[in-house]
Amino acid sequence: MAQLSVRELLEEQDTGLDLEILSGTAGLEKTIESHRIQKPGLALAGHLSYLHPTRLQILGSTELSYLEGLDPYVAAENVERLCKLGFSCFIVTKGQTPPPVLIEKTSKYDIPILRTQMQSSAFISLISKFLEERLLPATTVHGVLVDVFGVGVLLIGKSGIGKSECALDLVLRGHRLVADDVVKVRTKLPAVLFGEGSDLLHYHMEIRGLGIINIKHLFGVSAIRERKKIDVTIELLKWEDGANYDRLGLDEQHYELLGIKIPLLKIPVCPGRNISSILEVAARNQLLKEMGYNSAREFQDRLEKRMAEVARLRSHVIIGDDLE
Repeated sequence: MAQLSVRELLEEQDTGLDLEILSGTAGLEKTIESHRIQKPGLALAGHLSYLHPTRLQILGSTELSYLEGLDPYVAAENVERLCKLGFSCFIVTKGQTPPPVLIEKTSKYDIPILRTQMQSSAFISLISKFLEERLLPATTVHGVLVDVFGVGVLLIGKSGIGKSECALDLVLRGHRLVADDVVKVRTKLPAVLFGEGSDLLHYHMEIRGLGIINIKHLFGVSAIRERKKIDVTIELLKWEDGANYDRLGLDEQHYELLGIKIPLLKIPVCPGRNISSILEVAARNQLLKEMGYNSAREFQDRLEKRMAEVARLRSHVIIGDDLE
């Protein structure tokens, strides 16, 4: 399961969270495991049901003003019960100063209190997107991801089969490279997979005999993109005489990543086959399938109707001859 420490959240500089720590530095190694957040308003009143310790707790003006208006003994007791649940941290919005009772009790249980100058609604929207990006399941795949006609095509296959060469040919045809060799794959809600390049290899491609090339510098920014939804996986296979390859396109296969199934095509590679053209057609065909049109199934339906019609005519002739 993906995790994020409170220290990493505090030190995040690229997303504009604008966080500072007020207390609880001893708990900076506590981990955040959920991308969802919670406002513990009812919990401050003593109602602890439906609280989730794995979620960030956001304290806005309403929560802090209510806490300050409580009897000091009741406030201390309610905050104590809240802290015993073991939250990773509290975040105070609008640059407010939390009441002393909250700082005292959270320090006792080593729960950090962070503060942002942002409004509660804006911060909740921003932090939710950030945590969704960081905490949803992720993995890496040895392959190449290319944007072909707006379709995210993930090329996989054994090393040396020609994945990078195919991607380079597609770039020359006007398509866009997302990642070569190492593809970082993350889930997005709902069940959608997005791929991107690693920080070290971004925009670079290895071509055997040529070496490492930078696609962005060679072909410009129009030849690359940061990330892309993965729509179809294509496995490049070495051609084997006598092997049984799909000839009709009716045998639907899937490639599973992070529990999500992606359509899989297996393309045999041999001298004389224009793989780049085949990949372009595969991308166009995937677009048609997403729009509800399947040419292979249409052909099968037409064939079955024709066979049924021929069978009906033959039966009619046979029955007619017998009657005579």
